[in-house]
This record gives sequence, C-alpha cells and structure tokens, in this order.
Amino acid sequence: MVLGVAVIGAGANGLCAARYLSADPDRFSPTVYEQGSAVGGTWVYTDRTGTDDSGLPVHSSMYKTLRTNIPKESMPFSDFPFESSLQSYLSRQEVLQYLEGYAAHFGLNKYIQFQTRVDAVKPVQVNGTVKWSVTISDVTAPDKHSTEQFDAVMVCTGRYSFPYVPAIPGADRFQGGTVHSHNYRVPDPFRGKNVVIIGASYSGLDLCVQIAEVAERVVISHSNPPLLKLGKLPPNVSQASRVETIIGPNIVRFLDGQEFHADDIIYCTGYRLRFPFLTPDCGITVDQGRAYPLYKYIINTCYPTMSFIGILHESPTFPLFEIQVKFAVGVLAGRLSLPSKIVMDEEVAEDFKRRVEAGLPPHYAHTIFQIDDDYGEDLAKLAKCKQIPQTCVLTAISSILQMFADPVSFRNANYKITGPESFERIPLQTQKPKKAAL
Repeated sequence: MVLGVAVIGAGANGLCAARYLSADPDRFSPTVYEQGSAVGGTWVYTDRTGTDDSGLPVHSSMYKTLRTNIPKESMPFSDFPFESSLQSYLSRQEVLQYLEGYAAHFGLNKYIQFQTRVDAVKPVQVNGTVKWSVTISDVTAPDKHSTEQFDAVMVCTGRYSFPYVPAIPGADRFQGGTVHSHNYRVPDPFRGKNVVIIGASYSGLDLCVQIAEVAERVVISHSNPPLLKLGKLPPNVSQASRVETIIGPNIVRFLDGQEFHADDIIYCTGYRLRFPFLTPDCGITVDQGRAYPLYKYIINTCYPTMSFIGILHESPTFPLFEIQVKFAVGVLAGRLSLPSKIVMDEEVAEDFKRRVEAGLPPHYAHTIFQIDDDYGEDLAKLAKCKQIPQTCVLTAISSILQMFADPVSFRNANYKITGPESFERIPLQTQKPKKAAL
C-alpha cells in the first residue's frame, strides 16, 4: 500500500522530507505544498516586508547582506555536500543555491505544488483509520479552494516567520521608529540615528554590527550570562541590561539604571511558534512558544501519522532535519516502533518539567543547545541511521563562541576538517593566495 503524505513547506526541512519519502516510491507518495513560488523557505529573500504581492504575510526573515553564522562545514545534508570552493561562511544566495541544487539533484520539484496555501488540516476517520483532510487554496486565486485526503502529514513550516515582540512598559508612548528583525532588510534607514537593539543573540549581534556602520550610537540591550558577555564591539556600540521601561517619547531606561535617547528600537527578540492551519482536532497546543505533545519534538502523540520537522531552536539545522525526517519516515514505514501514548506523553511532560525546574522560560521548550546536547545522537540511534558527524557539531560550537567573542570579525576565517573529530580554524589573512590561472 502506497501512503499519501502531505508535506507542508518547501524549505530545507520540507525538501529533506520529500527527498526521503520519494526515495521509497513503493511505500510513499509525497505532495509538497509551498505558499511561495520557489523552493528555499526563509532563504528566499525579498525586499518586501509586511505582506507579499498576494497580500499574505512575508515568510522570509532574510536581510540583504546576510551571511551564515555557522560555517558550511556544520551545515550539509549527509548526501549532498557544499561546493568545496566556497568559503566557510556562506551568503544567503549561496545557501539558496545549495537548496535549489538539492531539489534538482533528487528530482523533488515534481512533487511540489507552488503558490499553494494550506488553509486547514484536520484528522478524519475513514473505515476506522485516521486520515488527514487538507484544505488548500491557490495563492493567485484565494477563492479557489480544494480538499485532499492523505495518510500522513509532515509539518515543515519552520519557526522563523511570526515575530515575537515582548511587552515593555511605556512602549505605547515611544514616538520613534520600531521594527522587528523579521522586517529588517538594510541598515540605511538608521543612518545618523541613535538606536536601541533589544536582544543579543544571533540576529541581535548581526544587526548591531551592521547598523553601527551607519548609526550615530547603538545600545544593545540583553540579559546574557557572564560567559557570553560581548567583546570587540564597534566603538559606537555600548551594552546595557534589559529594558525596564520607556519614558516619554524617546527615553529608554534599562534595569542597570542607564537611560538612552533613542530614535529607533529594533526588536531582535525571536519568533512565535504558530501553525494557523491546524484545527483544534489535531490535538496540538501552542502556548508561550511551546508546542505539545510532541514526542522527541517530532511526533504528535495524539496522532502519530502527523510529524513536525525543524521546530527546534539552536540546533545543527540541516543535518538534524535529516535525522528527524528519517525518524518520522521510519515510523510511517513501520520500521520503527513508538512507545505507548502514555509513555510518550510522560516523556514530553518530564522534559518540560526539567526545563522549568532549571529556571528556563516556556519558549525554551524546543531549545537543545547546552540543554539537551545528546538529542541528535539519541535520535539517530532511535532512527537507526548514521550520527551527525562530530565535526558538524564541533565547528558550529566553535563558530558560535567566536561570534560572541568577536561579533565584528568572526567570519574572517575558514574551517578545514582534519579528521572525524578534528578541524582547523584558519584566519583568512594567513591563508595562501590562490595561484592565478594561466
């Protein structure tokens, strides 16, 4: 029996799902629904913010000059390497070309219905078996709806499309400009201005460095622990603790007592998990950044034929997507057995309890870096597949530590894999120039 599987999204995770489903045509028939007109998901750049040409929210959070903050040595799918001639830190264009190449190499485009929006997903009983009713619409003709039925659903919509903006006392009094990093594209609007950046994780640091090149002054507000105190920031950048309140039209007060006259505030405060197409019947609750009940952050314990790929935060993206896909596909194929719903739900609850007791907020429910570092290794064992290469993990950790130590210049290096668990980080200025072609 061939199982029809709906894959929602044609970003990196959706393409990976299609690649492994289509590799077993006697068992699976994938249909990939992609709201955009091309593969790549969030890696598809647009100058637009807010809504796209069809009036739908812009999905991508890419900005114009984005480069990866981990090296390509950390990122590849196991069976599709990056071009060796590329430098370690890739531009957004190079990552998109990689995903386009992946789709072409494995013949995935024929499974994708572009410009197709998924409006509703709900479970239905058919002859005592759970099937999935998927209602779709044509993005170019939104009144044109249809409904298809599938044996399984893989949700591959990612986690970087719905901005989270925290409630800050006095924010309604602020008369300067405000923007979330989701809608940031270029630094030009901040030329000559005094800017507060709220958040000093990956996007906060990147935007801080970019905007400092054109702004008068930048204050980056964060609550990072001492280990991650920022070093080697541009000379016109200072640090402050979290924002306490906004006073009057332009004054921002921080918890450490500093005050700053801000022309603009940029929120680099992360994203909300949202799955607006899931009906309540699906059994998935999303609350304060946590989606549950998801066994291994993947399997819907209410209906194990529904899986979620790529909702983890701070993880080795593409390689981990692949292991998650292999686990989900193995479950659908019957090669892998799941525990009972009771046991799965107990594990989900225990994992969340452990995080709460450690003082972590609910939106850390899907973060694994420094919290559940064995996750990838354990999942690969369950999926009965190869582990993520240690060099993927080690180069990623090295890069993130370099980023916090030197946000301005950490990308001025290449990585060279020297063994199964070893690498070299080579500063660009020490590399031998390539010989000119004759």
